[in-house]
Amino acid sequence: MALNSVYKKYFQKSKVFLYPLLGIKRGVSVVPKETYVAWDGHCNSEDMKLICVYDCRADEEYKKFEKNVLLEHNRLFDYVKVKSELILTFDFSDLNDDWFYFLDGKYSQLSRNLKQKILAFFDKYSGNYAYMHSYLIPEKYFDNYAELLKCEVDLLIAVGELCSKPDIDKETLILEAADLNNIEKDNLLNLSKSETNE
Repeated sequence: MALNSVYKKYFQKSKVFLYPLLGIKRGVSVVPKETYVAWDGHCNSEDMKLICVYDCRADEEYKKFEKNVLLEHNRLFDYVKVKSELILTFDFSDLNDDWFYFLDGKYSQLSRNLKQKILAFFDKYSGNYAYMHSYLIPEKYFDNYAELLKCEVDLLIAVGELCSKPDIDKETLILEAADLNNIEKDNLLNLSKSETNE
């Protein structure tokens, strides 16, 4: 599929490359309002954690999804409620190589299995799918992008990727001090390795 424009604005890379790996189906009404790969003062991008921020809702559909899907997820590492938000941390430490390919913006080097999971998340006939396909399998799109960017194909081949690296500043959750004082401690799920191994 040929693309007719290049995505120029920054978009949250964790939301399109990592969130789909949680296996939560596209189209559900409960989606994170934002995703991150670091949380200021809690974890950095090399800790291999995906942080998802959800707006807590009062309806039964949300409550059921939170209880049965989010809080039962096999990658769930920790969660905390801050005011009307639920912040969940998911562990990706089993995907060490792929995680660092992601951080380096080497999306074309992600494992085939992960590429398939990411692409399966998007509607095959949507523009988003076409973009993601070009980011994950760039060699099929170098000519197309060279034409759109009005540059030599060899330049794109030399770079090897068609999507920018994650901007760690934008991919870092920062809470105001006032919000940190509102963390509901009783809702903390401590799954630190030391405790789970005891």
